[in-house]
Amino acid sequence: QVQLVESGGGLVQAGGSLRLSCVASGSIFSINDMAWYRQAPGQQRELVADITSSGSINYGDSVKGRFTISRDNAKNTVFLQMNSLKPEDTAVYYCRANVILYSGEQSANWGQGTQVTVSS
Repeated sequence: QVQLVESGGGLVQAGGSLRLSCVASGSIFSINDMAWYRQAPGQQRELVADITSSGSINYGDSVKGRFTISRDNAKNTVFLQMNSLKPEDTAVYYCRANVILYSGEQSANWGQGTQVTVSS
C-alpha cells in the first residue's frame, strides 16, 4: 500500500503563514503528480495546487499569488507554502499522489488530511 502523511497544519491568525508537507511511502516506482486539495465544512473538495514530475504547476484561482507548491522527488515529498492566509482558507487540506508501483500498477492515493484554521 501507498501511504501519504501530511504535517504542518494548525491555527494561525489572518495574514500569517504555514508550510504543509506530505511524504509518500510504500512500493513506489515513480510519482506522476502530487497535489493539494482542501475541503471546508459544507463545501466540495477543491484543487489548491498540483505539480507534475517535470515541474509543471497549476494553482486554484483563490490561492494564486499567495501559495507556492514544490516537491522533492528524491524524498517523495510535496510542500505547500501558504502566505497571507485568510479566514476563507480555513479547511481540511488533503495531499494526493498519482503513483506507479513497482508492480507496474497505477495508484491514486489520498492522505488523511490536516486541519488549517485561520482566525480573523
